[in-house]
Amino acid sequence: MSSRTGDGRGELDELTLARARRGDRLAQTALVERHAARVYALVGRLMAGHAAQVDDVAQEALLKALRALPRFDPAGPARLSTWLLTIATRCAIDALRRQRDNIVPLHGSAAAADVSAPAADDPEHRTAHKQLGRRVEAAMAALPDDQRAVLVLRAYHDLDYDEIAAALDIERGTVKSRLSRARSALRAVLEQPTTREGSRP
Repeated sequence: MSSRTGDGRGELDELTLARARRGDRLAQTALVERHAARVYALVGRLMAGHAAQVDDVAQEALLKALRALPRFDPAGPARLSTWLLTIATRCAIDALRRQRDNIVPLHGSAAAADVSAPAADDPEHRTAHKQLGRRVEAAMAALPDDQRAVLVLRAYHDLDYDEIAAALDIERGTVKSRLSRARSALRAVLEQPTTREGSRP
């Protein structure tokens, strides 16, 4: 019988998960070490413009996950990683709602860091790469919170529509419509011409 707790790509084995659910500190530490990077990356992308709060929100999400771990059902429909990302998403969205009026795009966010490396290692390509990164970063930060959440979960974490719907507690059709609007908004920004300095003419 297949398990939803281990797929060889970041999930915990059944024994370690069972120990973590019973409160074993070493097993819980293994869980955090296995999944912390994805949680931090997700929170960083969702909270574009609030880089100073990413650590606090990610740690809050991991602590909530550990407290809720006894209620996680290994035989249920959700993978452990998806369940953790759901908790992290909700923590980030709650934090964004508390800070809604203070969102300011910041250079160096996770969104910019995920742009593919330039094809050639020369100054012109590096400059173009940095300009594209800044535009992606600014476009991601400018998206409404609900659209950014759907786009991040789909594009960066490869969740399917049903998993995103469960994570955000919305309908599947709402996921698709928000994703479509987010992609259209990003495309509109990225298709605008730029000068050599990266600003729009």
